[in-house]
Amino acid sequence: LEMPDLKKVDIAVISGALSYRIEDNLSHAQTMIKRLFDLTTNTVSINFLTSYVDFQDKKNFHYSSEQMFTFARSVEPVVALEHSITRMAVATEAEAEKQSGDNRTMGRKFTIPYGLYRTHGFVSAHLAAQTGFSEEDLKLFWESLQKMFDHDRSAARGLMSPRGLIIFEHGSALGTANAVTLFERVTSKRATEGPAREFSDYQILLDGKLVTELPKVVRV
Repeated sequence: LEMPDLKKVDIAVISGALSYRIEDNLSHAQTMIKRLFDLTTNTVSINFLTSYVDFQDKKNFHYSSEQMFTFARSVEPVVALEHSITRMAVATEAEAEKQSGDNRTMGRKFTIPYGLYRTHGFVSAHLAAQTGFSEEDLKLFWESLQKMFDHDRSAARGLMSPRGLIIFEHGSALGTANAVTLFERVTSKRATEGPAREFSDYQILLDGKLVTELPKVVRV
């Protein structure tokens, strides 16, 4: 990666390369990730060893994640539609040879007409202090959450985009309220009848009151 004449690629994948223990793993990882983004036009995919395990090898470095997200779930049941597609072109010479000169490849694609998904996130102040994760980093993270699909569009994702961000800001590193009770304060309900087709078909409520401005910071 230190070679100045490396050509850009669409996708970069690193598996296990940042897990070997060296003198300063965090700084090395930050340098590597920045360099990878400079060399890619689309996606960087990296895996890390987590410290949330019951066994750690001394030769490896286990990262503590100050940010954690749950899996997103739809607020209502969704219906996946199946589409049959035909690709009228071959991508490689080997593929053309395998198809004996033909250029038709059948496939399937699944789409959802509309779905509103909700996920919960956590930021640990204590782990952030250990890793050097700053307030500026957090502001950049909030911004990236709101814009993360604007510069990475694809036919598969369509118009997928974040529609709302509610941040609970605690008054101490240990937290001033339980996360579950805070999440329960945020609810959603249907504003229209029939199948949902857009964000305006829902209302987002905080403590039972309509939220009109997003993102919203709530101090607890």
